[in-house]
Amino acid sequence: MVMFNERYNTYREYSQSMFGGRAQKVSINAGFTCPNRDGSKGIGGCAFCNNSTFNPDYCDPKQSVTAQIERGIEFFKKYKSDTFLAYFQAYSNTYGDTQHIVRLYQEALSHPMIKGIVIGTRPDCVEEDLLDVLEEMNRESYVAIELGVESCYDETLKAINRGHGWDESKDAIRRIANRGIPVGVHLIMGLPGETKSQMIEEASILSELPVTFLKLHQLQVVKGSKYGKEYEEDPSRFDFFTAEEYIDFCIDFMERLSRDIVVERFISQAPRDMVLAPFWDIKNYEFVHKLEKRLEERDSWQGKLYPKKR
Repeated sequence: MVMFNERYNTYREYSQSMFGGRAQKVSINAGFTCPNRDGSKGIGGCAFCNNSTFNPDYCDPKQSVTAQIERGIEFFKKYKSDTFLAYFQAYSNTYGDTQHIVRLYQEALSHPMIKGIVIGTRPDCVEEDLLDVLEEMNRESYVAIELGVESCYDETLKAINRGHGWDESKDAIRRIANRGIPVGVHLIMGLPGETKSQMIEEASILSELPVTFLKLHQLQVVKGSKYGKEYEEDPSRFDFFTAEEYIDFCIDFMERLSRDIVVERFISQAPRDMVLAPFWDIKNYEFVHKLEKRLEERDSWQGKLYPKKR
C-alpha cells in the first residue's frame, strides 16, 4: 500500500510547496562556455552534446538577460503561470569571472516577474567565492543549482570526454547543499558501456547524497555531436531503450531512489530534425502519463526498495 500523496516525489509537489503553484522556468543563454570546450580541460565538448538541441528559440546570447526573460515570459503566457524562474541553462553558467556572473544573476532577479534563479553548470565549475554570493542571494530569493553529473562512473565520464570525475560531483553536491542551496543532478541513461544494472545502481548511489531534485535523460544521439559522427559511422555501438522499455526502467530506478529526492524529469526532447536516434514520437506529458499508469499496474512507488532515511 502506498503511503504518499503521489507514487513518486513530483516537481509539481515541490513547486507547490515552494511557490504556492506552478513555477515556470524561463531559459537564458548568457553566452557562457565550458572548460572542455575552451581548452582549459579539453576541446570539442562532451560526446553527447550539441547545446542547440535544448536552447529554446527565444534564447539569444546577443540579447540581454532582461530581453530574453521578456521573450520567455511572452512565450509561456499560454500556461497562465504567474511565477517565473530565470533558468541559466546553456553551457556552464558558473564558469568565468565571478563579478560578471553575479551581475547577470542580479539582472535576472531584478525583473519584477522573476521569483528566483536556477543555474545549470558542471561539478568542476562551482567555486567557493561564488557560493558565498549565492548563499546570500538564497536568503532573499530562490536560488538552485543544477549539476550535469551525467554518470556516477569514472570510466563512463572519461569515455564521454566529460573532463571531471565522480569524486568532483560528490564534492560539489555536498558543498552546495551545505550552503542551504537546493541542488539538482542530471543523469543520462543509456550511455555506451553502461549496463542496466549499473544504471539502476545509480539510484542508490545518489540516495546517499543531499540531492534535492533529479532530471533523467534517455540517451539521444544528435547531429553535430561526437556521438552523432560515431553513430553515422557505426550504429551498432549504440543500444537504445524503446519508450516502453524505458518506462519500466524508470520505475525500476525509482524503486531504489530515496523518497526525499524530487524527480523533476524522465526524458529529454531534442528537436526532431536534429535527432539521429532513437525516434520515440512521444511528448513529455504523454510519457509521464504512461509511466504513472504503469506505476499503478505494478503497484510500485519511489523508494519501494529503498527504505533508508538520510
